[in-house]
Amino acid sequence: MDQQKAPPLIEFRKVCKTYHMGDTVVRAADHIDLSIYEGEFVAIVGKSGSGKSTCMNIIGCLDVPTSGDYLLAGRNVGEMNKNELAEFRNEKLGFIFQQYNLLPKLSVLDNVAVPLMYAGKNRRERREIALHALDSVGLADKTRNLPSQLSGGQQQRVSIARALANNPSVILADEPTGALDSRTGREVLDLLRSLHAAGNTVVLITHDNSIAATAERVIRLEDGRVTFDGPADSPASGVHKEEVVGQ
Repeated sequence: MDQQKAPPLIEFRKVCKTYHMGDTVVRAADHIDLSIYEGEFVAIVGKSGSGKSTCMNIIGCLDVPTSGDYLLAGRNVGEMNKNELAEFRNEKLGFIFQQYNLLPKLSVLDNVAVPLMYAGKNRRERREIALHALDSVGLADKTRNLPSQLSGGQQQRVSIARALANNPSVILADEPTGALDSRTGREVLDLLRSLHAAGNTVVLITHDNSIAATAERVIRLEDGRVTFDGPADSPASGVHKEEVVGQ
C-alpha cells in the first residue's frame, strides 16, 4: 500500500489527556501527533509514566482524549456515544493483554468466540471462525480445555486467536510477553511477526527496548510527548535488533 496516498488507519491530532490528582494536574498525553498506516508493525515504547498506557487506552477506544482528536479508520472516536464506541471497538480492534484476560469457566473455543457473539454471529459461524483462529495459532487440539489446563504460552496464544477472530483492523498488544518466560516470550513475538507478515497491522505497547526491537517502527514517549518516531533500526530509536530477547 502507498502510505503517501492512503489515509492513516490510526491518527492522533494534538491529543492531550489530563488527570487531576488533588490540586495537581497530570498531563499523561501532551499534544501528541502520530499516524499509523495499514500493514505497519509499530512499537510504542516508554518507561512507566511516559504516557504509553494512556495512548494504548485511547487507541483501543477504552478512553477518549481530553482535547485533540483521535481518528480510527477515518472516524473520530471522540464523537461516538458509548454504544457506538463499544461496537466500533469490537469490530476494529483485537486485544492481546499481558494477563491474557480469558474467562476461566469457558472452554478455549468459547473464549475465542466471545467477540464473535457480540458481533452478532450465529453459533455455527462462531464455532467455525473460532476453530480456524485456534488452528492458526497451533491450538486446534485444545478447543475443549479450560484456560487453567493450559500453560502461560498457550493461554497467550488463545488470547491471540481471540484477537484475530473478528478480523480486526488493528491488533493491539499490551506487554504481550510480560507474564511469560523468555523462551515462550520469543514464540509469542515470532507469532506477532508472522501475523504482520500476513498483512495485519500490529501495535505493540512495551517498556522493554528488546521487545520494541521486534517491530519495524518505534514511537518513543517520555513525559507524555513523542521523542522519537522512526525505523526501529535507526540508532536514535534506542533499540537494537541484536537485543531481541533470545537472540
